[in-house]
Amino acid sequence: MNIYLSVAALLIAYIAGSLPTAVWAGRIFHGIDIREHGSGNAGATNTIRVLGWKTGIPVLIIDLAKGLLAASLPLILNAAPEESTQMMALKIACGMAAILGHVFPVLAGFRGGKGVATTFGVLLALHPWLTLTCAAIFLAVLLISGYVSLSSMIAGIMFPILLMTVFSTPSMLFKIFSVVVAAALVLTHSKNIGRLLRGEEKRFIRKKKA
Repeated sequence: MNIYLSVAALLIAYIAGSLPTAVWAGRIFHGIDIREHGSGNAGATNTIRVLGWKTGIPVLIIDLAKGLLAASLPLILNAAPEESTQMMALKIACGMAAILGHVFPVLAGFRGGKGVATTFGVLLALHPWLTLTCAAIFLAVLLISGYVSLSSMIAGIMFPILLMTVFSTPSMLFKIFSVVVAAALVLTHSKNIGRLLRGEEKRFIRKKKA
């Protein structure tokens, strides 16, 4: 493992994750700080809800791409032997650096989003088929419930469960990472859980009244 390339990959991953897409989009195209509107979250969901699909979808795509790129950096830079334990460890570390950058962006006063889209990008780089399966679960729950927060948490919780029961991986580190991701998603949605229990959470997809 090349230590210099590894450190470079981690720094680039954090900086990439720190790109405050939602904040910049709000300021450049609408003259507002998205963190002062809606849920106060600098993420794609709040951007779509406050600023509309035309602004929110590019934010979603870029946030996802940040995670995908970050977790792919060790492979791109050839920082460790391919298919090795060191490579998987570096991919996970870079993915975590990008997620950390999104949640605590140095380029936006350390006030970022919850990192759902960026996390999805990281997981897509690490295990594409499992991630796409969880994306399908997310969409199914969203269509049934209308809640993005609930959909994100259920999909996140299902990731380690499916990894350990349906999909296989020889990497214990990846299994641990999957559990950490699920726990982090629930933790970052603690306020949403409270609103869901009180019936105050806003639906992303509004159900039509009968």
